[in-house]
Amino acid sequence: MSLVVQVHGAGALFTRPGLSAERMSYSVMTPTAAIGVLTSIYWKPEFLYKIDRIEVLKPIRTFTLRRNETTDLASLADAASGSRTVDTATHRVQRNALCLKDVAYRIHARMVLSPSANKPAAAYRDQLRRRVTRGQCFSQPYLGTREFPAYFEDPDDQMPIPLSADLGVMLHSIDYSTTPRKSSWFHARLDKGVLTVPPRGIEESETGAA
Repeated sequence: MSLVVQVHGAGALFTRPGLSAERMSYSVMTPTAAIGVLTSIYWKPEFLYKIDRIEVLKPIRTFTLRRNETTDLASLADAASGSRTVDTATHRVQRNALCLKDVAYRIHARMVLSPSANKPAAAYRDQLRRRVTRGQCFSQPYLGTREFPAYFEDPDDQMPIPLSADLGVMLHSIDYSTTPRKSSWFHARLDKGVLTVPPRGIEESETGAA
């Protein structure tokens, strides 16, 4: 059975990978961002979220944001040991980001139970629905980056925007259980305001990507 959660916010930045200098957002919410929102609301190790589709509820509009970033990044080992201090003042750079303005989405998802689950799927689904209705979350969900908070609510009957477009290759999912982590992709298309997400993406090794 599908779960439906509606989210909105003043802005969003679903960064396209491979752009190191200037950040550019996908034109709609990605499945990984949708999972991030749901996980912030309710998460248990007994299940995973799988996104079925995302409805776009407001026209796609963009704006440019100038952001301060640092080029001095510590390695994971240095960060874990605390052996190096990051000098953000000396290595600060300003970069432009192409963001989305005034966004709203309706997320349709499923819970896939793990072998360790000790309750039926309906119990976990009901818990998520109660938290959405009450406005409860484990941490503030966001729309791509933390500077764009996401506000969530029960779904209404608002129609998706009447737009169909080829969105190109989009990030499908990230497998954090491997080292290095593996990403998978899919060819995304918006059909009358609805982005349908396939059950499985294509991994980089399958596409021949490095």
